[in-house]
Amino acid sequence: MLPLLRCVPRTLGSALAGLRAAAPSSLLRPLLQPGPRPYSRPFGLLCVRSGSARLPSLLRPRGPCSCGCGALHTEGDKAFVEFLKDEIKEEKKIQKHKSLPKMSGGWELQVNGTEAKLVRKVAGEKITVTFNINNSIPPTFDGEEEPSQGQKAEEQEPELTSTPNFVVEVIKNDGKKALVLDCHYPEDEVGQEEEDESDIFSIREVSFQSTGESEWKDTNYTLNTDSLDWALYDHLMDFLADRGVDNTFADELVELSTALEHQEYITFLEDLKGFIKSQ
Repeated sequence: MLPLLRCVPRTLGSALAGLRAAAPSSLLRPLLQPGPRPYSRPFGLLCVRSGSARLPSLLRPRGPCSCGCGALHTEGDKAFVEFLKDEIKEEKKIQKHKSLPKMSGGWELQVNGTEAKLVRKVAGEKITVTFNINNSIPPTFDGEEEPSQGQKAEEQEPELTSTPNFVVEVIKNDGKKALVLDCHYPEDEVGQEEEDESDIFSIREVSFQSTGESEWKDTNYTLNTDSLDWALYDHLMDFLADRGVDNTFADELVELSTALEHQEYITFLEDLKGFIKSQ
């Protein structure tokens, strides 16, 4: 079974993934911003009875530990570190890719933390696909499927898959304008057995942006595909497919993004363990 730290808290943060797209470079941040994470405080721990001088254990001042290092060490910290050790061990055990998988089609991969960029040049055109793996795992809801009798708990845990929003930027030889297509994976399409002709990703918005600007302008006209003529939409999808952004690309992007997300998650756990343990 995936540890609770993996499945529950990260699920709550991921539930807001639809409110933002994957924050690429500084040029792409106006399009895609991560949504806020819900936060709740256990008020019961902070309640103090009126007139009482006794403070709850979490609010009592603590002195330095007996080891003489001058830092604060608690039994809770020790238990937390031990838990993180087990969590990291389990996550590495189920890690499918020790190194990031390669994309077919001659795409050059550039990774900067949680942001990834795929670049390809075709007949004088430069195609750039940018995505960010933050909040890219769709939420999983308990109770969707009833476990069968005799089925082990770990067998019914859903596999976590990263399906980030991604932005395709196409620049012609003159380099003055970039055609920008904001794409995403519809939740009802991901993981479904569909016909070969069905697209597993969709175009949400299309716009032109100047390549000479440091940031894209909101004043540039943006075409929303929700009310778009289907013939025009099909031509836009064919335009992307002719440049290597098709269902095969989208499948490989999910595999790459999932591997990168898992890699960053393990790194985060290791950093968290080191932070809690540090003196």
